[in-house]
Amino acid sequence: MDWKQLWDIMSAPDNVPIAAIAFLIPFYSWLAYRQARANDRLIDQLGADPQLAKTHHRKTWPWKPGWLKEVHTWPYLMRIEFLAALIVTVILTVWSITLNAPLEELSNPNLTMNPAKAPWYFLGLQEMLVYFDPWLAGVVFPTLIIVGLMVIPYIDANPLGAGYYTLKQRKWAIATFCFGFIVLWVLMVFIGTFLRGPGWVLFPLGKTWDPTYQPYAVNRDLPDLFHITSMAGKSIFGAIAVGLYFLGAGAALHKLVTRKGLNAKIYQRMSLIQYLTLQFFLISMIALPIKILIRLLFNIKYVWITPWFNI
Repeated sequence: MDWKQLWDIMSAPDNVPIAAIAFLIPFYSWLAYRQARANDRLIDQLGADPQLAKTHHRKTWPWKPGWLKEVHTWPYLMRIEFLAALIVTVILTVWSITLNAPLEELSNPNLTMNPAKAPWYFLGLQEMLVYFDPWLAGVVFPTLIIVGLMVIPYIDANPLGAGYYTLKQRKWAIATFCFGFIVLWVLMVFIGTFLRGPGWVLFPLGKTWDPTYQPYAVNRDLPDLFHITSMAGKSIFGAIAVGLYFLGAGAALHKLVTRKGLNAKIYQRMSLIQYLTLQFFLISMIALPIKILIRLLFNIKYVWITPWFNI
């Protein structure tokens, strides 16, 4: 799109949350990083000074004179929450008064929008439909996201970093969250909003959306590269390819998790079920960008072909 189209999309009433996200996520990420770095420096200081280490448990709750040891619910926390509720109410009131609701005319089956886009909070799923079978993008992945969030408290064996910001003691957790939320969700929403034009074609920033433009791309399945044509052959070949990926990715993750340091201590505290659950969700999450890349770079649509689903 050209820059005028970009501004028209950003200023549309239903895209105001996306414009806000573009500012709020970097700001609060920086704020959390700043506090985490301050705590990490203090943790290193407490670890290097035996006298300081005697005055406080240096690993589970870093503290130094001048820092609040605890925050009482009343009146401090309740006061902040009450002010936050007032501010949000004012913002929503001004927002609803100044911007018209993004309502359109009645649906006309003879005249459809091009591109027809879902609400901004569903654009990540709509973008996934380009690269994955609808059954996967619409059912399996959302279910895995919900189940994965539910099992986090049961597979998290790291006792450190509870109640305070830290990067040093929560490398895996923070990296996994940032990758899953920012890369696999927020970035997909931005791509679907600002880069997907007519015909759901991927237009780079600065290029005008041309409704007559049709890119020439021949999508193939991975078994086709090996001249496998039968359904049984594609199913077996795809199962082997996916199995090899899980074995290879699992071995690589196991090597990272069990190396010396904090990761090895966390691994030793985990049961077999916890560890296998962690491996499954991490490998599945990494598979999403890998599948997107092989689709964009090599025009490979599916890797595993079956009569019931495609991956």
